[in-house]
Amino acid sequence: MARLRDMLRRLYHGRTPAAFRFQVAAIVIDLAIIAFFIATPVIQHSASFLWLDYAVAALVGADLIARLLASNDMLRLMKQPTSWVDVFILLTLLMPTALANLGFLRILRLWSLSRSGSIWRHFEMRGLRPWREASNAVINLLTFLFVITGFVYTFFFRNGAGLENYIDALYFTVATVTTTGFGDIVLPGMAGKLTAIVTMIIGISLFVRLAQAIFRPAKVFFPCPQCGLQRHEPD
Repeated sequence: MARLRDMLRRLYHGRTPAAFRFQVAAIVIDLAIIAFFIATPVIQHSASFLWLDYAVAALVGADLIARLLASNDMLRLMKQPTSWVDVFILLTLLMPTALANLGFLRILRLWSLSRSGSIWRHFEMRGLRPWREASNAVINLLTFLFVITGFVYTFFFRNGAGLENYIDALYFTVATVTTTGFGDIVLPGMAGKLTAIVTMIIGISLFVRLAQAIFRPAKVFFPCPQCGLQRHEPD
């Protein structure tokens, strides 16, 4: 067990060529899993959906266990919000029927991936550090868009299924977030109005955050032991 944990630490946190290949492969697999989550509302009625669902559950469970074994403090890792998200996603995958209405929250895996640090480590290795903040803002915005799209599709388009209804939900979300306005697709009732209000407020805030990350001068990420700040001037 000690040798296994040491090997996993080197793979997940190391900077050797073997560790780099493993980390890149893990990121690619994570992106494929996220693509499956995005496509779930469209393909959930297909014959092969359950096989794909349980295969993804095995991958997510194996990754969670491996990260726990690679950690020096398992209890601290389990207290982190990213671990809670992974556990919740695993539950929705293991119980796809009972928790079907909460399946749209699986997109939070994208946010969890951005918080893991593995992507940004490769950004620094490739000299792309100035793009880290803008990329993080893009990921936060995409996560929000797809979560709201899944919510709208699940609770307001439940009588329909397929790609067309999912595109309608995505169109409504983007039109609301960008405050473009719409007249052809309006969510009914008080719940629909409240959904639009919350989407507008959070969405426009994320757009402003993205604009700041793109146009604000780049700074260095370094947790200073003296001042406690993490963003500093490059010099």
